[in-house]
Amino acid sequence: MTHKILLCLVLFTFGFTAINEDDPKMVLFLGDSLAAGYGLQASQAFPALIQQKIDGLDWNYKVINAGLSGDTSAGGLRRIDWLLRGRVDVLVLELGGNDGLRGIDLATTRANLQGIIDKVKAKNPRVKIVIAGMMVPPNLGQDYTRRFQRMYPELARANQAVLIPFLLEGVAGDSKLNLPDGIHPTAEGHKLVAETVWKHLRPVLQELR
Repeated sequence: MTHKILLCLVLFTFGFTAINEDDPKMVLFLGDSLAAGYGLQASQAFPALIQQKIDGLDWNYKVINAGLSGDTSAGGLRRIDWLLRGRVDVLVLELGGNDGLRGIDLATTRANLQGIIDKVKAKNPRVKIVIAGMMVPPNLGQDYTRRFQRMYPELARANQAVLIPFLLEGVAGDSKLNLPDGIHPTAEGHKLVAETVWKHLRPVLQELR
């Protein structure tokens, strides 16, 4: 399935053409296999669990899960224009992990992530940005590892964005909460990821209501 077909399905499935103020505000999760729920049903991935939490409060938001397995910051930058054909009120940016695993130059990754943010802000200057911080294993060297981890809080400060310090807090490294590949969370792992995200996202949604 091509990226364009996949994105068409996303737009159709979630009614991405909402423009009226009475319609649900849109929360876009732009991410990789973590947001996509690799190895699981889409309903078990943490963006779907966030939608459940929103519905439980009877808040008028709709979650758009634009997670794509294997995606990088460059891929997200290529995809964002298509996604911005619809309304985006909150962007949860969950990209960069695959860049780190591939050892991509951090200046390139940072520029791509900033480019995504700039495009979203250009479409909606009032958009709220939430950045999901990630970490990489130390096999690429301590300097790269430290600079990678610092990239996310630096981006958050530069863009007045909300930072999730580490998306996989309490999940990474726990074999009981990850699939056999040791990278992707199980359904139980996604529940913990959802709690981590919700802690930072709920105040944003509450303020925007």
